[in-house]
Amino acid sequence: MLKPGEKAPDFELPDADMEIVRLSDYSPASNVVLYFYVRDNTPGCTAEAIEFSDLEGDFAKLGCIVLGVSRDDCISHGVFRDKHGITVRLIADKDCVACRAYGVLVNKEVDGVMRESVQRSTFVIDRRGVLRHALYGVTAKGHAEEILDLVKEL
Repeated sequence: MLKPGEKAPDFELPDADMEIVRLSDYSPASNVVLYFYVRDNTPGCTAEAIEFSDLEGDFAKLGCIVLGVSRDDCISHGVFRDKHGITVRLIADKDCVACRAYGVLVNKEVDGVMRESVQRSTFVIDRRGVLRHALYGVTAKGHAEEILDLVKEL
């Protein structure tokens, strides 16, 4: 697990439009909220993405960009975004590059079988690329507002 004060692991992954996203491209211009979610189109993940999208303007006023990451592919992200009006940038991590770097993978029993799953987690990264907050196992409902409050303190 990552801890506040550590350098945020950089990554290079495609978004819903198949454009490459590098975390380092946002530094030093913006703070970044990087949230990991389980899967597109699930109730909790949809609610979380909509909440972050609804507050995207508030994050922008604070000089902060919001990025959502899951193991879904670019096409799934595009369909999810368009279906629900998601405005935050969604990043595809099919090979779990960022998921492993941020320590968000956990073993979870599904139908009697242990499977690797993403633990809903959020990281607040400052303009220098340093983790200011590392939150693992968060609850989707109301989470975006919590994170906005943390960003206001930067």
